[in-house]
Amino acid sequence: MSPELLAMIGWSTLDTLRMVALAGLFGTLIGLPLGIFLATSRAGELLPAPVANRLVGLVVNATRSTPFIILVVAIVPLTRLIAGTSIGTAAATVPLTIAAVPFIARVVEAAVREVDQGLIEAARAFGASPLQIVRKVLLPEALPAVTLALTLTLVSLIGYSAMVGAVGGGGLGDLGIRYGYQRFMPDVMLVVVLVLIALVQGVQSIGDTLARRLDKRSRRS
Repeated sequence: MSPELLAMIGWSTLDTLRMVALAGLFGTLIGLPLGIFLATSRAGELLPAPVANRLVGLVVNATRSTPFIILVVAIVPLTRLIAGTSIGTAAATVPLTIAAVPFIARVVEAAVREVDQGLIEAARAFGASPLQIVRKVLLPEALPAVTLALTLTLVSLIGYSAMVGAVGGGGLGDLGIRYGYQRFMPDVMLVVVLVLIALVQGVQSIGDTLARRLDKRSRRS
């Protein structure tokens, strides 16, 4: 493989990391509070708002059920409005973020709902407000599960980032399609697949390690 192609693989890997990192960051900033809201806003819960809960849940489910490649094409006008273009890594970050938000919201909701209800009742008995319970009980207790959920999200985003290469999104997916597929260069395709596997393994290992360190139960045992 030529030095030029190796350099392109290196730059494409950086583009993929940049897309995934930005989409993960923006997706978390929006999806985390959404997930907490979904987990605490049903009737009789900490922050009861059942109508809003159902509406937000419908939007989240509708976005999650849309195949990613269709989502990318469907929001091209929005992508152009936000990024100023519909191709390249900056543009690809927009659909990646939109795909990440509902996924993060649901996995965070599940993580928060796993917190022992006894802890919530104990906090209530001590006079803690709903927001204090969220901040000092739910989030700390759910942090290991949330970390694993965000790790799963990043792994999924790596796969999605390869898919946006089909529509000129840049990164490793774009390189694999343009050179590995269209120019019949199987060695490039193989390297792209191996790099993607390495990225997934690296992200998963880091996430698992962080979750173990944050888990109070593992520290006590």
